[in-house]
Amino acid sequence: MDSQNRRLFLKGLAGGFAAAAVVPPAKAIGSVPSRPSHTLRPPQGVLDEHYWQMVKEQFPLRHDLVIMNAANLCPSPYPVINTVNALTGDVDSDASFQNRGKFTELRERARDLLAEFLGADSDEIAITRNTSEGNNSVINGLTLGPGDEVVIWDQNHPTNNVAWDVRAERYGYVVHRVTTPAAPSTAEDLIRPFREVLSRNTRVLAFSHVSNISGVRLPARQLCSLARERDILTLVDGAQTFGAIRVDLHAVGCDFYTGSSHKWLMGPKEVGLLYVRQDRIADLWPSDVGVGWEGALERGARKFENLGQRDDAAVAAMGTAVGFHNTIGPDRVEERVRALAAGLKQALSTAVPDIRFHTPADPDLSAGVVVFSRTGADPRAAFERLYSEHTVAGAAMGGDFAGVRLSPHVYNTMEEVDRAANAVAQLL
Repeated sequence: MDSQNRRLFLKGLAGGFAAAAVVPPAKAIGSVPSRPSHTLRPPQGVLDEHYWQMVKEQFPLRHDLVIMNAANLCPSPYPVINTVNALTGDVDSDASFQNRGKFTELRERARDLLAEFLGADSDEIAITRNTSEGNNSVINGLTLGPGDEVVIWDQNHPTNNVAWDVRAERYGYVVHRVTTPAAPSTAEDLIRPFREVLSRNTRVLAFSHVSNISGVRLPARQLCSLARERDILTLVDGAQTFGAIRVDLHAVGCDFYTGSSHKWLMGPKEVGLLYVRQDRIADLWPSDVGVGWEGALERGARKFENLGQRDDAAVAAMGTAVGFHNTIGPDRVEERVRALAAGLKQALSTAVPDIRFHTPADPDLSAGVVVFSRTGADPRAAFERLYSEHTVAGAAMGGDFAGVRLSPHVYNTMEEVDRAANAVAQLL
């Protein structure tokens, strides 16, 4: 990438989201840069490391740190940080109703961008605080009782797992957990266990799109189709796919989908989304009712974000996060995430020949989460030493999938993939 293209690229990422970034008018916070009129040069393939180095430079990362923890918490790029800071400062300088009135428009523009990004209608999107709140909004909002059954994946996050048990104890329905093969080789391997458990009493099928503990990706479209044929509602926990891979919710066919901004979307903290399919909105009771309820009631999924005072700057900056993805290209983001995960698996296999992967090698059965272990090794100790001795940040998994989890994203380079693998080789 020549110096001119490099400057244009950085300018485009740093300030070229005037429409997509959802920033307030110039008179509210000062000068707002406009999108450059030129078209930024796309990368020369997913392994154009010069391009991805430019992307990396849009994050305030420590120069010595390899952060591969997207499954838990991502850094935000400068455009998101700047939007949050500018809007927070704007509110702190003038917290009047008059000044804060602009956030209604900013929130709606963010909602429109999110809907387009996810293949949904704006009225189907509620801007929540995180995946956990979205999951519990669905679990609390459905009308279930004795004789009803809920089928869940045993690899679900607790907010789509234990949360069902708590409500079942209160309302008298039954929760069935499905276990999938430890080493699935086909989509059918993953679908079959669910098909065998669904019954005429099943009312809900709830599963993580990608498991945060194994990295296994379920075939969401096929499972939702299977459920729809039986008039069963579907809740898809998208914490590990929202912002990581291209998602078209209308094509997936789920009834509910949840996600967090702070993970793969690389957006502001404590903001998320709840998708409710249009024809299911009336059937789902809201968990929170407050000021503005009467107006929200007739405005689709907005009735599920009646949450009182919000961090308006963070809500608005959801649009900036989508704008950042759109500038790179959602398909290109997915390609890069997949390439990094594949490269990591290959590098780990080379560096640690007897390594065991809990995550399938097949890209159709996985995404960006990579979980691995080695017989006799202590994953918790390895996780701690990866950071303290090699400045590689990941996570430690326990239980049936005990191991180390690394989840690289677009701010990582292939050189960092090799560095992480070599560090693992010294610890496992």
